[in-house]
Amino acid sequence: MPAEWEPQAAVWLSWPHKRSTWPGQFRPVPYAFAKYVAAISRFEPVRINAATALQPRARRLCAAAGADLARVTFYNHPTDDAWCRDHGPIFVKHDRTGEVAITDWQFNAWGGKYGPVDRDNAIPPRIAARLKVRRFATDFVLEGGSIDVNGRGLVLTSEQCLLNPNRNPGRSRAEIEQTLRDWLGVSDVIWLGEGIVGDDTDGHIDDMTRFFRADGVITCVEASSRDANHAPLAENLARLKRYRTPEGRKLTIVPLPMPGRVAFQGQRVPASYANFLIVNGAVLVPTFRQRRRDTEACAIIGQCFPDREVVPVDCFDLIWGLGTLHCLSQQQPA
Repeated sequence: MPAEWEPQAAVWLSWPHKRSTWPGQFRPVPYAFAKYVAAISRFEPVRINAATALQPRARRLCAAAGADLARVTFYNHPTDDAWCRDHGPIFVKHDRTGEVAITDWQFNAWGGKYGPVDRDNAIPPRIAARLKVRRFATDFVLEGGSIDVNGRGLVLTSEQCLLNPNRNPGRSRAEIEQTLRDWLGVSDVIWLGEGIVGDDTDGHIDDMTRFFRADGVITCVEASSRDANHAPLAENLARLKRYRTPEGRKLTIVPLPMPGRVAFQGQRVPASYANFLIVNGAVLVPTFRQRRRDTEACAIIGQCFPDREVVPVDCFDLIWGLGTLHCLSQQQPA
């Protein structure tokens, strides 16, 4: 599995349509999503899974948002929900030939929390058929948001998610690690612990810690000891500091402060600046209408990617669905 900063052919998205994902707050979501499409289309092609009936309005919204429609393609791929990172394919690339293929994992809606998922599970084979690439299918449950790779043998994940009995019951840590090695071409698994408050995915890594280079990670921290995120994020930071690569080296660690508490209808949501998306020439960073913290986060992430433009994307409405930019997308390597 290539690192996200390696050259990409396109980004895949799934058009939002399930109102219960954003209860009582769905109306602004397609507009916010269209702005996200527009932001990606500045840098590379966007490929969108959407039932035919959804496409005319989706095109209009994308055009109104300023998207480069020459770079936006819709596919008649109906979905159950919008979280393409988790129900979409995980692309892999052959080290010698450069062949791009699809790994097709089982998606069970984060441990059976929601349903149905039949149309979501049909997305990887549909994309493989459309792209005419090889597809490798497994019965192992894995979401794209639960892993992050450096493209050089390391994968980040969390115990809360991958060791959760609601994913692959009966499989040991060693068996799970071997599955990741076999299917993603990694050699070493970096295990973090618990995820952030409000995350219904059971601790997805893309809300906590991300690689920004082969030997460097950006990891979320919470300064306030009164905040429920303080202890788990401090423990994850401590684990990263203790970790040594197979060559015996330390990781370069860049702390990334969390946004202030974001809640809807009294429910805290998993707002995180770590849910950024890397595209060709840019990093798209979720923002939450917190001017000082948003600016600080963009600056920190920008320092980690000095050769890329940092593009803030307003995710205040999107986060009520319990995810933002990375959760909604899946990159296809060149």
